[in-house]
Amino acid sequence: MTELTKGIDENKATVAPEPRRQAGLSEDWLAFCLGLLIFVLSLGVFQGGDLLGWGAKLGVWIDPSTALSVVSPAYAPEKGAVVKVEGQKVTIKKSDGKESTLVAPGDVSKLKPGDTYEKAGVSGFMSVVLTFFALLVLMAIAAVALRADVLRFLIGFSLVFWISCLCYFAGHYAYIAATKVDLAKFKIPWALSLSGEFGFIIALVAGLIIGNFFPGFSGWLKEAARPELYIKTAIVIMGATLGLKAAESFSLATNIMFRGFCAIVEAYLIYWALTYYIARRFFKFSREWSAPLASGISICGVSAAIATGGAIRARPIVPIMVSSLVVIFVAIEMIILPFVAQFYLWAEPLVAGAWMGLAVKSDGGAIASGAITDALIRAKALDMTGVRYAEGWITMTATTVKMFIDIFIGIWAFLLAIIWCTKIEAQEGQKVRAIEIWHRFPKFVIGYGLTFLILLVICWPASKALAPADKQITEFKQQVSTLEKQSSATTDAGQKATVQENIAGLQKQIAGISSSVAEPRKTMSVARLATDEGNVFRVVFFLLTFFTIGLVSNFKKLMEEGIGKLAAVYVVCLFGFIIWIGLFISWLFFGGVMPPIITS
Repeated sequence: MTELTKGIDENKATVAPEPRRQAGLSEDWLAFCLGLLIFVLSLGVFQGGDLLGWGAKLGVWIDPSTALSVVSPAYAPEKGAVVKVEGQKVTIKKSDGKESTLVAPGDVSKLKPGDTYEKAGVSGFMSVVLTFFALLVLMAIAAVALRADVLRFLIGFSLVFWISCLCYFAGHYAYIAATKVDLAKFKIPWALSLSGEFGFIIALVAGLIIGNFFPGFSGWLKEAARPELYIKTAIVIMGATLGLKAAESFSLATNIMFRGFCAIVEAYLIYWALTYYIARRFFKFSREWSAPLASGISICGVSAAIATGGAIRARPIVPIMVSSLVVIFVAIEMIILPFVAQFYLWAEPLVAGAWMGLAVKSDGGAIASGAITDALIRAKALDMTGVRYAEGWITMTATTVKMFIDIFIGIWAFLLAIIWCTKIEAQEGQKVRAIEIWHRFPKFVIGYGLTFLILLVICWPASKALAPADKQITEFKQQVSTLEKQSSATTDAGQKATVQENIAGLQKQIAGISSSVAEPRKTMSVARLATDEGNVFRVVFFLLTFFTIGLVSNFKKLMEEGIGKLAAVYVVCLFGFIIWIGLFISWLFFGGVMPPIITS
């Protein structure tokens, strides 16, 4: 056996399944289009058209009938006793004691306090059905664009969707998901406090079981098992949520981006070189195997391995084998690392997020691990210290780090192409064209950037106007609270009158400031609704990613194909230094940087 394939049984390797041939639109461009379409539809609320408000939202539950609801209040059924009527606005008191104000259609002039008001709407289960059919239509278009077997794709997608949803539903069971502060609310004595995102892990495990123990059934799902498509679409949609969060805390978001960029430069310089050296020096792999292996293990999994294989003109089997290995270890990392981060890094949330981005070697795995870590650490911080971190910042850190990795894949592949053409292969007259950077560039990152920037541009002026106003309102409210305590404590009528006068003056100022920023506050409120509606689909695509990653991780088949020595390199590099260097770099750049804290 020559050095070209030393360490791999080439006869077995060649029976590895060929990649799915895509004569149609690439998954990269398809994810860009799907994500952008959902994003554009979510923006309808800015023009008064609530196009996605019927989407399903799942909460922590002890009674299954209360778990599901519709994401937009405009589509939600309402019933309660009328408290007041102001024009078309009706305020009602619901059975749980909470008040809700809604815009009622038709003639409400005859309504009076005490009357029962009921508005029809979309039930929780029906919202899931509507979400499913909407995605089924989108996926039918996607199947046509990919030139896949449309019928098998839709059958597989339907099964994948409902199995994944059941897993996510189970993950939101109160005994699994509720935090300690919610125990009284659900009237339960204990809970694991794993948050609802534990449903992602259940979906992953379900996929692993089906993929490895029920090959006949998994065969029906194979056509729809496209984790890269799902996660890339989710990331495009997620850009809008992160754009909103960046607008709300622009200085922190900028800080994260800068630190993420620095962390990636460090990781590239260390990870790739060490992995390539170990594969060549100690495991005697050829350059053809070592370069894609180094990219797959150290940078960004499947995308990097495939891009590197193309850049150095490796045989197709090389990046295929590396990619298969990546999927297996991503599944293992996703199960282990978020819980390790929760245990050891809950006091350094953004270090944990960056670590997920640097350590987990696929877009889907890293971003989803960031989402799980986000939920786990927020739950633990709340339980341990009572601190409530804003949701999404740990995920944003992991995503930012991973996005910089993705952005550089094209540049890295271009550099390797130059090195291979000019130094390694040195074929006379061969030139590397700059357009190869574009061919390697992950197109879904463009979608992510667009949704991020559009929401940032929309929300930044409003957020900038609100920040000083909210700060002033908070200060005035604190003064009002102090004066009210003084008023209660004093018995002097004159002093009490003076205090009440001061309180009235402060309340008038609060009302004036609130009125002056009413329009920016409305903009931010509408933006939150838009991102919430898009987030329904982001969560579903995340969920599909977890399940299908498990589904395609066929351990037995890969072992039969002679993947053992490649796995040895992966284990040595990943657990020997990549995870730990990633942790050190994360701590170096993100140590002491904390997400915003929710005080209300």
